[in-house]
Amino acid sequence: MGGPSPPYYTPLSKPTANATTYWRKPKIYSFAFVTILCSLSYLYGVWQHGTGATTSGLRTATSCIFSKNTTTVKTQYSSSSKASSSTGTQLDFASHHFTDDGGATTFAEETVKKYPPCDIKYSEYTPCEDPKRSLKFERDRLIYRERHCPEKNELLKCRVPAPHGYKNPFKWPLSRDLAWYANVPHKELTVEKAVQNWIRYEGDRFRFPGGGTMFPNGADAYIDDIDKLINLKDGSIRTALDTGCGVASWGAYLLSRNILAMSFAPRDTHEAQVQFALERGVPALIGVIASKRLPYPSRAFDMAHCSRCLIPWGQYDGAYLIEVDRVLRPGGYWILSGPPIRWRKHWKGWKRSREDLNAEQMQIENVTKSLCWKKLIEKDDIAIWQKPANHLHCKKFRKIVKNPPFCLAQDPDKAWCTKLGTCLTPLPEVSNNEDVAGGELQKYPKRVHAIPPRISRGTISGVTPETFRKDSELWKRRVSYYKTVNNQLGQVGRYRNILDMNAFLGGFAANLIEDPLWVMNIVPVEAKINTLGAIYERGLIGTYQSWCEAMSTYPRTYDLIHADSVFTLYKDRCEMEDILLEMDRILRPEGSLIIRDDVDILVKLKRIADGLNWDSQIVDHEDGPLEREKLLFAVKLYWTAPASADQTS
Repeated sequence: MGGPSPPYYTPLSKPTANATTYWRKPKIYSFAFVTILCSLSYLYGVWQHGTGATTSGLRTATSCIFSKNTTTVKTQYSSSSKASSSTGTQLDFASHHFTDDGGATTFAEETVKKYPPCDIKYSEYTPCEDPKRSLKFERDRLIYRERHCPEKNELLKCRVPAPHGYKNPFKWPLSRDLAWYANVPHKELTVEKAVQNWIRYEGDRFRFPGGGTMFPNGADAYIDDIDKLINLKDGSIRTALDTGCGVASWGAYLLSRNILAMSFAPRDTHEAQVQFALERGVPALIGVIASKRLPYPSRAFDMAHCSRCLIPWGQYDGAYLIEVDRVLRPGGYWILSGPPIRWRKHWKGWKRSREDLNAEQMQIENVTKSLCWKKLIEKDDIAIWQKPANHLHCKKFRKIVKNPPFCLAQDPDKAWCTKLGTCLTPLPEVSNNEDVAGGELQKYPKRVHAIPPRISRGTISGVTPETFRKDSELWKRRVSYYKTVNNQLGQVGRYRNILDMNAFLGGFAANLIEDPLWVMNIVPVEAKINTLGAIYERGLIGTYQSWCEAMSTYPRTYDLIHADSVFTLYKDRCEMEDILLEMDRILRPEGSLIIRDDVDILVKLKRIADGLNWDSQIVDHEDGPLEREKLLFAVKLYWTAPASADQTS
């Protein structure tokens, strides 16, 4: 109870001058002692948590790089690249085409969840177009070939393997004509379409001569024939839609004319059509016109095309042509070649009666007339119609022809799992017959950097011309910064197929427009603002997607994936690991990733990335280390399925 007061500092008392404590010693000793303790603690922490990191390893060029401990293990799958074991190691973004290194690969520390390789039977797994699952659905109108995604408890928690012997694709433009057999080991089309010159098998590779069912002289000559009928050279036609694309030779040869085609075909008996297209470096998706809208906004495409795509255009009250009308811009063109065009010459070869083919053509003519399209020309095997620039005349015509009626009170851009309609999507109002509904687009390439009409007219909520200008400047700076971290991004030919998982206004893609690559711009279904229409008005392409589901594409589709704030958007919506596993599925071996998000999210993502056997680093924001937003740069290491018994014998 008695004795002196405690010599501790409190707001009400201070140690007296007579207190015989350590704190009576000169302050310089206290400071020195504390400094020594702090230094020892820091060095102990580095030794304990750095697992061998040296001071040279700590002196990295980027201040916000998180260390990754790696342990070498043996697996049954071959890998030819190893993750860096210290933070000082720079990521290797280059492609190497390595061969088998005996099965050695690297994984992250024991506390990180590891994702094993899937069975080789999943090497071409397309979750939402799984042939086995599709058999459960209706055959009518090809509904069974639409998207039917697995339930949450059916999701794979493994890494989809590349086939043994997989090689990085030929660089563009060589890839337009060549693909490695090991990457898409299917010879069916070389037999089934042999006389049509789609594809040839030559030793260890495929060759694409550019032929097609309706263009025996090649896609280039066929496009020349179209160019004689409508102008493909002046930049007024930039975006195109190819329905039932085959191996996408039409889209492949349009690229040399600065026309960007979105090609699609179902996953059907013509195995790997879309996979071949993507392997060639041509934009494509798995898709079909059946009972739902195509996943594109209204007024997206300058031109739509069907070359013997076998779609029953005149049936179901013209629903399929009504859908083409929705996605065609005012003044856009629809091109049809093949049955029933020029049936008087080809009817015997098509093994159909003259009456049947004539009835089919009349059906198409009646539907196009009801849509107010004008038939421009029918010459040889090609017929071309043009959509009106506005609906002033069409509304007067509707007083006589009632069907299809104009759609009432619906969003024409809503196109994710949206039922096909049989009503005509009305164009934006105009004041006179010469006006282009929704605003006239500039010719390409000026279109890319011009303010899209949807923005200048204020039809996208919260997005103004000033928003667009600031976004353009922002992405110019960001892409420049990306190229300083990943110098391969600026090298011609390293990346061809690129995916932007949350594109907003397409600024990332617009700042890569001069490079020989293409970007699939995604506007997530869950995004607050639907901006995909503006992206198309810039002369870029894209689609809608929910990242809680798989994308309608094959494994190993993309060379580089960019994800801006994707994981913030999907927080509490679906699991991070499922999105990352999907990214791993659609990324090529030795492909790269750029993930931009909050630092706390990126730390969690990096642990999953380590479990996926990606080589990754977190780096600072382009504005410096004080920004909470950081970037995760990663490379998917090269690995393949093991050789089969046939391959090893």
